[in-house]
Amino acid sequence: MFQKLKIATASALIGLGTLLAAPATAQADSLYFGFGIGGPSGDYLYGNSGRSHRAERPRHHHPSCTHGQAVRKAESMGIRRARVVRANRNIIRVAGRTHRGPQQVVFARAPRCPVIR
Repeated sequence: MFQKLKIATASALIGLGTLLAAPATAQADSLYFGFGIGGPSGDYLYGNSGRSHRAERPRHHHPSCTHGQAVRKAESMGIRRARVVRANRNIIRVAGRTHRGPQQVVFARAPRCPVIR
């Protein structure tokens, strides 16, 4: 009896190890096994598990400050008729007018366009 229990346990561990060692593929269906405080658990997820189809599209984000972002930030700072007057790989200089007169702001080419001067 004890020998059969050992063989069944060993077979289950080998089967589970083979299942966990299989490479993960990009499928909509998935099989989930978990071991935790509450004991072993399992679940089967069908479809895209409630995620929107928009979440699966690749997102294009700009890691650095763009001309448009710099102009929008300058306008939100109170500069009217903002325009890019100079740009290189490190900075973007935006000029425009405030209630005091002509004004220039220099932004760094980093995410969220930090103000340099």
